[in-house]
Amino acid sequence: MTRPATPTSTTGAPLVAATSAPSSVAVAGEPVLAVRVDQDLCTGDGLCVQYAPEVFEFDIDGLAYVKGEDGELLTSAGASVLAPAGCTRAVLDAAELCPGECIFVTAADGSVVAGPGAPGT
Repeated sequence: MTRPATPTSTTGAPLVAATSAPSSVAVAGEPVLAVRVDQDLCTGDGLCVQYAPEVFEFDIDGLAYVKGEDGELLTSAGASVLAPAGCTRAVLDAAELCPGECIFVTAADGSVVAGPGAPGT
C-alpha cells in the first residue's frame, strides 16, 4: 500500500503533524490536508478554535495559531500542520467561515481547497 503524498508549506515553513487527539493516522476516504493561519489577517473571532480545537488555539496576543502534535502552539510565520484524522470537516468549515479569511487549507498536490484562493471563494 502506498502512502499519500505529504503536503509542503507554500511559505517554506516546515510541516508537522497536528495534535494526536484524534489520531493523525489517515482515515480511509479523508484527504491529507495541510492547514496554516496567517496571523496578519486573523481577526481573533475564534470560530476556528470552536470548530477544531485539536488544530487551532489562541495565543496571548489574541490571534489563532495551529498546534503541533505535542499541543504546543506553532508561532513561527507560515507554520503548517497536517489536519488530524477525523478533523477534516471541522478544519474545512473553520477555513470557509473564518471572517478574517486567514486560514489556508491545501491538498497534497499544493492546491488550495479552503480559505482564500480556494475555488468558489
